[in-house]
Amino acid sequence: MDKTFSSDEIPLADLLRRADRGSLQLPDFQRGWVWDDNHIKSLLASISLSYPIGAVMTLDTGNPDVCFATRPLEGVECERVEPDMLLLDGQQRMTSLFLALKSQKPVPTRDLRGRKINRHYYANIPASINSNLDREEDAIMSVPEDRIIKADFGKIVKLDLSTRDKEIAAEMFPLDIILDSGKTFDWQMRYLELNNGDMAEFLEKWKRFDAEIIKPFTFYQVPVIQLDKSTTKEAVCQVFEKVNTGGVTLTVFELLTATYAAGEFKLREDWDRRREEFREHEILEQLQETEFLQVVTLLSTYDRRRRSLADGTSEEKAPGVSCKRREILRLPLEEYRRWADSAMNGLERAARFLKGECMFRRRDLPYASQLIPLGAIFGVLDHEGETFQNRQRLSQWYWCGVLGELYGGSTDTRLANDIQDFIAWLERGEFPRTVRDAQFQAGRLLTLRTRNSAAYKGLYALQMKLGARQFQSGSEIDADSYADHGIDIRHIFPRNWCESKRISASIANCIVNKTAIDAHTNRIIGSRAPSIYLKRIEKDQGMGHQVIDRILRSHDVDPIALWHDDFASFFNDRFESLIQQIEGIMGKSVNRGAYGDESPFSKTPGVGTIDNLKRLIESGESEALEFKSTGLVPLHTGKKDPRIEWAIVKTLCAFLNTDGGTLLVGIADDGSIIGIEHDFRVLKSKNTDGWSRWLMDLVQTKIDSISLTNLKVRFGVISNKHIAQIDVKPSVTPVFARESGNRQIFFVRTGSSTRHLDGSDLLVYEDSRFHRS
Repeated sequence: MDKTFSSDEIPLADLLRRADRGSLQLPDFQRGWVWDDNHIKSLLASISLSYPIGAVMTLDTGNPDVCFATRPLEGVECERVEPDMLLLDGQQRMTSLFLALKSQKPVPTRDLRGRKINRHYYANIPASINSNLDREEDAIMSVPEDRIIKADFGKIVKLDLSTRDKEIAAEMFPLDIILDSGKTFDWQMRYLELNNGDMAEFLEKWKRFDAEIIKPFTFYQVPVIQLDKSTTKEAVCQVFEKVNTGGVTLTVFELLTATYAAGEFKLREDWDRRREEFREHEILEQLQETEFLQVVTLLSTYDRRRRSLADGTSEEKAPGVSCKRREILRLPLEEYRRWADSAMNGLERAARFLKGECMFRRRDLPYASQLIPLGAIFGVLDHEGETFQNRQRLSQWYWCGVLGELYGGSTDTRLANDIQDFIAWLERGEFPRTVRDAQFQAGRLLTLRTRNSAAYKGLYALQMKLGARQFQSGSEIDADSYADHGIDIRHIFPRNWCESKRISASIANCIVNKTAIDAHTNRIIGSRAPSIYLKRIEKDQGMGHQVIDRILRSHDVDPIALWHDDFASFFNDRFESLIQQIEGIMGKSVNRGAYGDESPFSKTPGVGTIDNLKRLIESGESEALEFKSTGLVPLHTGKKDPRIEWAIVKTLCAFLNTDGGTLLVGIADDGSIIGIEHDFRVLKSKNTDGWSRWLMDLVQTKIDSISLTNLKVRFGVISNKHIAQIDVKPSVTPVFARESGNRQIFFVRTGSSTRHLDGSDLLVYEDSRFHRS
């Protein structure tokens, strides 16, 4: 059989000229051009480095039996002509190169989220000639259609390339003239003219840029497989189906698979085996091959840098830590074999950690990319990552990244910093950049409405982590109940009810009005007012008011506001509760305005606490409710007594370690009103502010400062006497009360009493109550 194809190399400039005049076109059955901005930058970087970009395949026209409708490449504006050849394979690459290098117009592409954008492409001259910088990340840049990069919602101009002189001043060479020798020469002369103060330096810089960037583009040769016109239509279609299997670049996994095959190592088989094990963890079920390679590469490069520093190499000269595409492609087979098991172990430990943070499925992850450094950190720490202190720090680091929304867009540099910063935190006490950089604006709570926001998904999980209970049973939400009962993030005040009360959709749909609710309860809620659906839940589940109120408080919902259908009171209270949660988990204050009035209802009066207090008092003491006459002084002496304070500490500690509850101070055991005015007498500030400060100091001293985030203190006045209501959320970690002499005691609630546990009883209870993962 005669050979029906030939192979040769054709200059890139020549191929693009053919496309421009219409002699190279597409068969009309080719799908549209789809490459995004990152693909284009990567392609331009590869050419600038003289890397292969793969062969293209063409078909000579002229065979009357193979007659296809044709169209020019996207962006080509030429008269209707009959092409000499059709482009069968390489459409995405050639179209991208034509648009970026030849069309002279903004390239209509998309960003990482699929949004349409128009871009121009530039080469940064200083970065291009710096061998230590990544060509793709640092040297090749894209800018908006107006050639101006802005920040702070358009208030700040970071880079202006809107005129030729501004391009030159910024040393940014436009790649859309690089194949036009005349325009390139004019740009060069203007560059040297404007920088004639140091002509020798800039001439040398231009020479290096010409050698590093311009010549690779102008002399670049593209391998071309050319099918001659005798090729049958059936053969053309078969070839097209074989070579067009997705229209995307080869992944690093595919490239490494081919590389490792030379060492007789089957990477695909190795990955398939590991993937089966990953499927035992729901969070890892959809882990991608490239993500696994990123973890392996982080471990390899981190170890390489540590060994280099240990050998005396300076910080500046030691090799860097990275998981960029270039570094993955450089990963030797022996390094893969060395670190793959550690990466796998780290990812599995990370999955268990995330389960403990109440993220059960991959779709629950605020940032899938944050799994990569988390897996690498656990890969380094191994079992040391399971210690209480290290898990606390991991939790703070993780939540700072989530609520600070630090992993949107390009994250390669942050991923590399994370593993170094976190280990340095453990070894030297230096706060990681992710913890240091994280900020949360209080007003952000009003704009978190969908799963597209990382902080939205994060706050949903955080509510469960901090003890939100199931509406069906009142028990803790875990991975099984989450899946079995169809728990999802749903409205507390239904949307239709809000609409009927003219509450704006933006407020009704924000995270403040949402929590983890099971499918059955959500059907009961429907479009009903809370006061109606709470009664139906009460009847449907056979629950009393106290149980329902306890469940509501576990979701940081004020029961009295919900029973009264008081949206404003509910919203204000929950807004502040979420702020408190965020501050507790991030370990830093939320950014607020001078008046702290970010809630749209901050000046709206609510139903208050009096009705709720009266109802609580009438219900009597129970497993979730306890009365104390005073907090500091016995009624018969009027003098401060540590034993009275210790009784407060015991009750709070027991509520924290069990299912939460409410402590009313100023109420006798029989429900009679005593008031806390007796305590005011021994306080410096003889009012509720002074009493609150005393309580906070007591909790910090006798329990811990973290537990403050689980307490909510409010005051009501009945019969001219002040009552303190302390609502306690269950703790996610064991809490111990410190007696005199720093002896630590563990308390729990059993029925309506408080008792301490120790020995084997404590170990069994702690394991069943707190070990979620």
